[in-house]
Amino acid sequence: MLNKIIDQIRLPFRKEKELYLSIYHIIGILPHNLEYYKTALLHKSVARRNEKGRPINNERLEFLGDAILDAIVGDIVFQHFSGKREGFLTNTRSKIVQRDTLNRLAKDMGITRLILSNGRSASHNSYLGGNAFEALVGALYLDHGYNACKKFMQKQILGELINIDKVAYKEVNFKSKLLEWTQKHKVEIEFKPLNFGKDSDGNPTFSFQVILENIACGEGKGYSKKESQQEAAKETMQRIRKDAKFADKIFAAKKLRLQKEAEEKAKMETKNTTDEDLENNVILVEIEQNTTE
Repeated sequence: MLNKIIDQIRLPFRKEKELYLSIYHIIGILPHNLEYYKTALLHKSVARRNEKGRPINNERLEFLGDAILDAIVGDIVFQHFSGKREGFLTNTRSKIVQRDTLNRLAKDMGITRLILSNGRSASHNSYLGGNAFEALVGALYLDHGYNACKKFMQKQILGELINIDKVAYKEVNFKSKLLEWTQKHKVEIEFKPLNFGKDSDGNPTFSFQVILENIACGEGKGYSKKESQQEAAKETMQRIRKDAKFADKIFAAKKLRLQKEAEEKAKMETKNTTDEDLENNVILVEIEQNTTE
């Protein structure tokens, strides 16, 4: 309580009053240490280093915020849906903390406009807003602790911006989302069947794996082809969004495929041109022979 009063007294004299107030309106509590939040809004594309020469960006805070979010949302979901099974709780938490949701929250709350970056995405997927949201949660945790983070999620997010019941019972079509992503980025995709069998009760089971540009991705198992493909697509989407190196590997394979296709096309065009020239030469010879006769 005393710290809150002191922060309010200091507010008119702060050098970065505008940023301070922006953070306050987002998290609903006055920051103690503004540096945490400034780092949370600093994307790695902005090449900044500390006095020891180490890069300064929001990646470490993003890692921390990701873990804190999982714990807090899991806590809230567990309390809200008493009696629900583990699978339901896991899926509900995943829907709330998925990148698309965090990106939308970052935009709606004004976080995205505060991010410092060089204006270009560091990879083929731009999740700057969602990453910054997680980093801000990490900053809030360091600045005010776990309870402040939980209050932020309960009041600012689930109390105003997200209807937890609506999210919980909304079915997410991960296969459709993955297909949209591959079409957008012109990436080749295959759902490869791995195994068709039966469980201990004799019920049929299915196993599929997503293949992107001949790279093995997520696997899924289920009691139907649809269920197993959904699980495989879900695992693949999560990996693409959280692992930039994995996404880069897919795009590198795509680039190599396009180069090979271009080379093959050039060879075919050269061959067709050669065959056409040869055919024209034969015709000319025949014409000359007929003329001579």
